[in-house]
Amino acid sequence: MESSAEKLRGLTITSLDEEEDEPELPHRSPSAAGGIGAGYEDEDDDEEEEEAEVTLGFLEKPKHPGLLLRHLFPSKAGGIPAWLDPVNLPSGNSRCCGFCGEPLQFALQIYAPLEDNSAAFHRTLFMFMCPSMACLLRDQHEQWKHRQGSPCRSVKVFRCQLPRSNAFYSSEPPKHNSSDKPLCPGAPVCHWCGTWKGDKICSSCKRTRYCSEKHQTLHWRSGHKSDCLQLISSSEASSSVLPAVGKVPASKSWPEYEIAIDYEGAFDSDSCDESNSKSLVMQRPGKPDDMMQSWMDQFEADADNKCWASFQERISRAPKQVLRYCRESNAKPLWALSAGCPSNADIPSCSYCKGPLCYEFQIMPQLLYYFGVKNEPDSLDWATVVVYTCQGSCNQNVSYMEEFAWVQELADIVCAHFD
Repeated sequence: MESSAEKLRGLTITSLDEEEDEPELPHRSPSAAGGIGAGYEDEDDDEEEEEAEVTLGFLEKPKHPGLLLRHLFPSKAGGIPAWLDPVNLPSGNSRCCGFCGEPLQFALQIYAPLEDNSAAFHRTLFMFMCPSMACLLRDQHEQWKHRQGSPCRSVKVFRCQLPRSNAFYSSEPPKHNSSDKPLCPGAPVCHWCGTWKGDKICSSCKRTRYCSEKHQTLHWRSGHKSDCLQLISSSEASSSVLPAVGKVPASKSWPEYEIAIDYEGAFDSDSCDESNSKSLVMQRPGKPDDMMQSWMDQFEADADNKCWASFQERISRAPKQVLRYCRESNAKPLWALSAGCPSNADIPSCSYCKGPLCYEFQIMPQLLYYFGVKNEPDSLDWATVVVYTCQGSCNQNVSYMEEFAWVQELADIVCAHFD
């Protein structure tokens, strides 16, 4: 499997049979060369496929941190977001968990431009989560209500899109050398989390910024108390005193990875043995394989369990996948359980244009392994999180439009087996 950044910039969904050795066209746009859903050359438009081709995402440590900067339009997980619109960030309650009220933590982003939508020449989807499992359990209950407006959620997905000509980036594709630079700086962000807009300023030094009072308190206790005195006494701030934006405490963000992609069809299903199809894909510490196996054996004829077995068989073809992406009209999510799946009526319409939403991607439980989430009482756990986005990818003069996420938890599987 090729996993370089070049492949990430070159694969497309609409050009499924594009030759890998095709030379890149001069001045090829990032929309054609940079995203999971991008592509200008449709060489086999007349060829119809019976089943939608799914693109899988895998995590790799970035070869160089500079590859994940916003002006290179990355797809990434963990760390801090590479905001597409670096100025008009989500604000207010939209950046906080709807249950505990704490600022959400960045999970991942997918660069997925749409070639048939000029307003979405650049297009990135951002996912944020509250790290509390208690909030996720409440979120799962809340999603069935799908209230329009501002429902309480602990998982939020934002869509940001820009036309080719915009105030932030060159209209030419990145050259991936030292000449690549954004056209303007971004908004100052929180010095504690590095994620959200720092609209609160330290009242003493007047230099450090925060997105919330809690993050200001945490930063104060972790060392800013002494740094602040130095800043006040110093005639000008020293870079050694004031941390650079993006230098986030390691314990406060999930590990950073680049998302490399490959097509699911590249993995041979015959290479997956039967035992792999019935076991969890790379267990996190403390997860008992034998317990899951006993459930599988005990409820062999159960419809929900058949769905679970099918789910396991499908992901066992590529056990390290953390992402499944497909925006084709016939694309469907891969559910771990038939119970708890939403019907068409359970998926709301777009909160902005009132048009229909469509399935676009889902994240898999393997992401938790890479994030180092442990098997503790309040640790995050899910079977899958499925994201639905506006089918027309509407442009309502809102920089970050919130889309709809549906959480299916592993706890649902246990309840279905033992109810």
